[in-house]
Amino acid sequence: MEYLADRGYPVPRVYDVTDTDLVMDRLSGPTLMQAWERRPWRTARYARELAALHDQLAAIPAPDWLPAPETRRGREADGTGSVLHLDLHPLNVIVTPDRGPVVIDWTNAAAGDPACDLARTIVTIATADLPRSPAIAARGWYLQALRRASASDPAPHMADAARAKLTDPNRSEAEAARMRAIIARAERRHPGVQ
Repeated sequence: MEYLADRGYPVPRVYDVTDTDLVMDRLSGPTLMQAWERRPWRTARYARELAALHDQLAAIPAPDWLPAPETRRGREADGTGSVLHLDLHPLNVIVTPDRGPVVIDWTNAAAGDPACDLARTIVTIATADLPRSPAIAARGWYLQALRRASASDPAPHMADAARAKLTDPNRSEAEAARMRAIIARAERRHPGVQ
């Protein structure tokens, strides 16, 4: 987070680090998901905000010490590329009154192709079991707006992103079925791409 903050990316400020703890900003404000739930008529705007966070992160070169993400093929050939969050979705963005959107939960950070990061986000949003609401009813519209607004093309990474999400022990069977459907669709559209 310090690396990203030094490059102007909106993350919580870190004040102290020990072997087991981080002392950082306490953020107040709704998550981007809560903001979307409160104002579903702003679906496209919230999707553009998330796309902008993805694109801003994609512009930050990954440091040498950041690992590459795990994929179906094992580790990527190298750790070069951009910083990836790998869990950058509306629940991991706090909309603060003073700083605007701030991205939290960096435990999966890696180095690689920004399109991989966007693919993971799309799979997460598309497959999550969420309570019915006007915002969730507009989920497809949100995903279309997110894809249109982002500079990255997630299509070649959708199967890998869904496979990675399938390994999550906390996913439901319904979510797993939606992930398998994404894999099948991606393999039909991009044969030979893993």
